[in-house]
Amino acid sequence: MVLAVFCCAAFCGRTTSIAMRFLILALITISVMGAGGCRELGGDKLYAIHLDGPPEDSTWERALPRLISVRGGDLHRLKKLADVDSDTVHTTTASCHHGSTLPDPVEVDLRAFYTDHSLFLRLSWRDATRDDSFMRWLFNGVAWANQGGLEDGFGIMFDAQGKFPRFSCSYACHIEDFGVSGANFHAQNKMRLARNGAWTDLWHWKAERTGRYGFADDRFVDQEGMHGDEPGELFKPNSRFAVTNQEPFREGDEPLYDLQGEPLKGRFVAPGSPAPGYMTDVPQGGRGDVVCRSEHINGHWVVTLQRKLRTGDPHDVVFVPGDEAGVSFGLAVMDHTLNQHYASRTNERLILLADQ
Repeated sequence: MVLAVFCCAAFCGRTTSIAMRFLILALITISVMGAGGCRELGGDKLYAIHLDGPPEDSTWERALPRLISVRGGDLHRLKKLADVDSDTVHTTTASCHHGSTLPDPVEVDLRAFYTDHSLFLRLSWRDATRDDSFMRWLFNGVAWANQGGLEDGFGIMFDAQGKFPRFSCSYACHIEDFGVSGANFHAQNKMRLARNGAWTDLWHWKAERTGRYGFADDRFVDQEGMHGDEPGELFKPNSRFAVTNQEPFREGDEPLYDLQGEPLKGRFVAPGSPAPGYMTDVPQGGRGDVVCRSEHINGHWVVTLQRKLRTGDPHDVVFVPGDEAGVSFGLAVMDHTLNQHYASRTNERLILLADQ
């Protein structure tokens, strides 16, 4: 264990006193003394280290990284992609998005810190295309045409009640599709739980509909399906008529709104001007508890989430510093898709190391 920790220090190239403090904290907490001697907690673990204040950009280089492989995709549709061209690269998920071969796993780098009041969680993964233009409209000089694009995203789900042994996304949801294991691992149906009375906390980041507004949708999942922590629909189509295949933005379907949410009626619109496909009502209450910052840099998404350790919401997971068991979680990544995603299958745990 000591060798592994100090190999990590050498790899990261960190010799500062702060870095050594982080490593010592990790070493102390990973090895837990019990009645039977020194033992390790089972499962794959993401460790959050205590900070006196919010992390700066450079601080993340000193975090303890956890790489999670998310797998799956729309494997049963691969036969449709024998000849991939510019019109078909956006028909499925993750590495399918960028080629016609069997989807490779996507590696997601997770890092975490916490303060006395908040958890900070950063996710980064490779995605060559920045898809944050969900169903946008484009003005061609005469009329508005919908571009039909989708968006990138991810969902991170916490077993807030600790009711699921070896918890993962594939274990706890998509229960009507038993193709979520083994060679046929995929996910195309709606999420819900099999166990009555159980629920999980879900943070759902969408590159345009939430990321552009600085939040991840705070939801929960139970036997009935997904719900917002507060009821109501956050996302409304810019053209209600277009949803029912009617001519958009004619009388009764106005006004059209721009990317800043301002009505365009009566204003000059230059050819090539965009407009959002959906408008977002930014939540002010419990559904907006998860604040985010989103960046697409050098072919990678980097998304940082922040949430209070304890919100008081009955459907929010509570993060307890020093809790050796931590909180189990699962992760799914979407690449230009609404529901056909890659998901983790390992038993991941987030542990907030006690401050020494």
